[in-house]
Amino acid sequence: MDENGAATTAKTHGLPKLPASTIWMINFGFLGVQMAFTLQSSQMSRIFQTIGADPNNLGWFFILPPLAGLIVQPIIGYYSDRTWAPKLGGRRLPYLALGTLIAIIVMCLLPNSGSFGFGYASITALVFGAVTVALLDVSSNIAMQPFKMMVGDMVNDDQKSYAYGIQSFLSNGGAVLAAIFPFLFTAMGIANTAKKGVVPQSVVVSFYVGAALLLITSLFTIFRVHEYDPQTYAKYHGISEDANSTGGNWFTLLKKHLKYFGRFH
Repeated sequence: MDENGAATTAKTHGLPKLPASTIWMINFGFLGVQMAFTLQSSQMSRIFQTIGADPNNLGWFFILPPLAGLIVQPIIGYYSDRTWAPKLGGRRLPYLALGTLIAIIVMCLLPNSGSFGFGYASITALVFGAVTVALLDVSSNIAMQPFKMMVGDMVNDDQKSYAYGIQSFLSNGGAVLAAIFPFLFTAMGIANTAKKGVVPQSVVVSFYVGAALLLITSLFTIFRVHEYDPQTYAKYHGISEDANSTGGNWFTLLKKHLKYFGRFH
């Protein structure tokens, strides 16, 4: 057995069977990442209206997150394919750790957009809110993509449906938890109102708890999952070791991604 618990008697290529616990650890961070996305989408209108945004112009703020994700996802995929940093965890985990760290910082800043003395409806407050929303989506996408890619890297075809089922369960569970947090904390006695221009504590605490859970769930993956080294990865996938480091560029990949997105939207 190797360090992931996978059988070492695999053929020249073909991914070995992984223990169920390893597949859970690969996907566990989906719970925290989806909480970040849901808190952002469900509370963004309330936060921006609180700091003085015109409700009729909120659509401009909602454009930023999907636009950021559309650009970031293919870039992270391209560069993580070509990364190997064993001291930092491997190919995908360094990006996961970076995205998680930035997302946690932004999740602590965003709900406090009205508490830094910028002034109600000031351009500074609105720009700060817009930038933090975009950063939260970018960092969440940076953190999310490695979880998806590790399934393709490490899970064989027979176990992929199980892995994707776990992803769906954790993503939906994280979304439900994040959506009910403000109501739950209000029921626990945390204030759901605040002075003009300040986001209520029930929303602020929801973001703090979401950030803590994102950290915890991501750490499970970072410390419990060991990615395959380049030699093992190449053997299991039946490719040469330099197959992922040559050919194409991220700009070409981005254009294909945009074309695909436009076809279905």
